[in-house]
Parts: sequence; structure tokens; C-alpha cells
Amino acid sequence: MKIYTRRLYHIIKSNLTHVNHEFDIFISSDSTILILGSFPSVISRKENFYYMNPNNRFYKLLTKIYNEPFDDKDINIKKQLLKKYHIALYDVIDNCDIYKSSDSHIYNEKVTDIAGICQNYPIKKIYLNGKKAYELFIKNFPSLINIATYLPSTSSANASFSLDKLYEKWKIINS
Repeated sequence: MKIYTRRLYHIIKSNLTHVNHEFDIFISSDSTILILGSFPSVISRKENFYYMNPNNRFYKLLTKIYNEPFDDKDINIKKQLLKKYHIALYDVIDNCDIYKSSDSHIYNEKVTDIAGICQNYPIKKIYLNGKKAYELFIKNFPSLINIATYLPSTSSANASFSLDKLYEKWKIINS
């Protein structure tokens, strides 16, 4: 088993790509909620917007929470609804070495300036989408812990959480 694990590790390490976060934070002057992921997926990087993998349940979840069509395919509709509910989107990681879209295979990460964002916008609550985002946030932004909340990942890789189970945890963002 150890030989297999070591071989897999070397295969992954040799296929890492250094990637920069290539699109801006989604935020408006009246954003009070900041939802942070770890780093955009391959599909989101291609589409230049957050949570664009159709298997990610982020927009399905927001649709259920707010009873609005966040899951519409039109990015402009997503943006209008995010603004309506004062939601900003960004990621904890600015650049890193990554294997595909895997949070468990992120190395040499450099974090974004979340503290600077919170100084320049009226952010009251930060929600961290998944363990990797939460761990990096706690490590790098201890002064913001009092406004931060961990939420289970909306990624389809988080198969232990159904949409209904995610809803029970995520509905807090609408309170």
C-alpha cells in the first residue's frame, strides 16, 4: 500500500500546474456577505466566474435558500441575484500549484488579501465553503475569525452531504 501511495504522490506532483487566480473578486459597494472558496475549479477558471462546474451545488443551494433562480445558466442573472442579496464571492488562494481542481492537491499556496477586502467593503459575515478554505483562512486571518463561519463544501466531491443536508447548514447565510 505504501508503494502505491508513494507512486500516486509522484504522479500527482509531476502533473501539478502553477495557476494564478485570473478573475476578480465579485463584490459591490454594499456587499455584506463574503463567501470564500479555496481556489476556482478548472471549469470556473475557463468560464471566468465562481462555481461554474455544473456538478457543484452552490447555485442550486442558493436557489433553495433564497427561492430565486441562481441556477440559471446566464452568469448575468447569477450576478444580479448575488448583488440583490449583498453577496460577494472570492477565494482564499490567490495562486498555487494544483492538480486539476483538487483541494487535497494544492501546494505552495499564496493567500489573497482578505483583510484588505474587509477594510474596504462593509463585510459583516464571511462564510467559508469547505475545509481547505476554512483551514487556510483560520491560519492566515486570525483577526477575522469572529465574523467567519465554516460551511461544508458544495463540491460534488463532498458526497457525504446531500443538497438537503447542505441546505440545513447553509441556510444560515439568509439570517
